[in-house]
Amino acid sequence: MAIREIRVVPDPVLRTPCEEITTIDDRVRGLVTDLVETVDKDGRAGLAANQIGVNLRAFSWNVEDEIGYVLNPRIVELSEDTQDGDEGCLSVPGLWYPTARAWYAKVVGMDLDGNELVVEGTGLMARALQHECDHLDGTLYLDRLDRTVRKQAMRELRERL
Repeated sequence: MAIREIRVVPDPVLRTPCEEITTIDDRVRGLVTDLVETVDKDGRAGLAANQIGVNLRAFSWNVEDEIGYVLNPRIVELSEDTQDGDEGCLSVPGLWYPTARAWYAKVVGMDLDGNELVVEGTGLMARALQHECDHLDGTLYLDRLDRTVRKQAMRELRERL
């Protein structure tokens, strides 16, 4: 398939909640191929379908030399323990801000055969799972920032647009 262009703010597709995948057809198979090929680049930890302009609930990840995908993901478990650290986003290029996330996350979805797929992890993997599920709900990591930091981030974002 192809490495796809990343949509960036203020593209409205990034703020639109994605639709459930109800049929696994050639379009969905092609989407997964594109997601996996597009995320397979240094510095890319995850990629949601809407970041390449497709309004379907699917994302890929590239964490610790593991590349994968999940369809119709839902977060089913988050740890009470949290992690702090700078977070960035391919759709908000060049901006990194401290973003609190759960240390552990578990996502349930399905694979291309319609089988249940469970994806879980700690640290960067947990951050990626939460970040990509947020994308599919039309939420950007900027929305999760502390109020003062968010004001600074939005100011910097406006200056870049």
